[in-house]
Amino acid sequence: MSSSMGQSAKATLRVGEWTVSPLSGQIVRGDETVRLEARTMRLLLCLAEHAGEVVSIDELLNQVWEGVIVTPDSVYQAVTSLRRLLGDDPKQPVYIATIPRRGYRMVAPVSNDELPAVAQQAANDVLASPRVAAVRTRRAAWWGIAAVLAVAVALIAYAYTHPHQTPVTAAVPNPKSIAVLPFLDMTDTMNEEPFADGMTDELIDKLSQSQGLHVSSPTSSFYFKDKQVTVAQVGKALNVAYVLDGSVRKSGNTLRVSARLVRTDDGFVVWSQTYDRSWADKLMIQDDIASEVTKALKASIN
Repeated sequence: MSSSMGQSAKATLRVGEWTVSPLSGQIVRGDETVRLEARTMRLLLCLAEHAGEVVSIDELLNQVWEGVIVTPDSVYQAVTSLRRLLGDDPKQPVYIATIPRRGYRMVAPVSNDELPAVAQQAANDVLASPRVAAVRTRRAAWWGIAAVLAVAVALIAYAYTHPHQTPVTAAVPNPKSIAVLPFLDMTDTMNEEPFADGMTDELIDKLSQSQGLHVSSPTSSFYFKDKQVTVAQVGKALNVAYVLDGSVRKSGNTLRVSARLVRTDDGFVVWSQTYDRSWADKLMIQDDIASEVTKALKASIN
């Protein structure tokens, strides 16, 4: 990992509407918190560090997958997953734009929420003074007492003004519930959207036939098409424990369909797979891949 990337891995960043905390491995937007896997966080930091610049696949492999031998497909899958977590739309990106045959570019504004290094060091030097430390300790104690009293008064006032209200508990999703999000058309010309939608429909149909699985309807799933939502938001809206998403790409006569299963409570990818098929019979490809994905998902969820 580069020295600059090592420094950014400690700083709290602001990327678009998200506050990125590398040390905790989380991104926060309002009251929404999403935990990222370590490699997904490194990918986000790498793109944020080069905001406004095109970062090639090779550069991402060198910085994010340093010391690990993987194929460019790992980058495609990771970027797709990160976009989903950020709630980004690849066709109208506000976070990560695809630059055909070149790489990716962070288009969202990026800023560092921390104090400049010189100012931070000066503040640390002052706060290290014994006299200042003693004053801070006494002041902190008084503020702590004041805060407790303020909370107590607020709770009493709320109890009097809302005597009959009870807290609402969010419904816990069935552990074997899943929603299939519309697959993304990531072909160079982006003209395979009908096939991607057909792939989504086929997967919903196959999964719905699996005993024990609770699958959201196609209407519910396609409601989120082209919308900037996160996996957590989808899980909350549809009350599902898992989300299946994926993408479709094409190279010559070869079709590549990537699929991944994501837990909605923490955003972790629990299963992923890539399927390469000869571009001959589209309907047969959809049925073939849907059957394989269904078998793999049933094993992963069980």
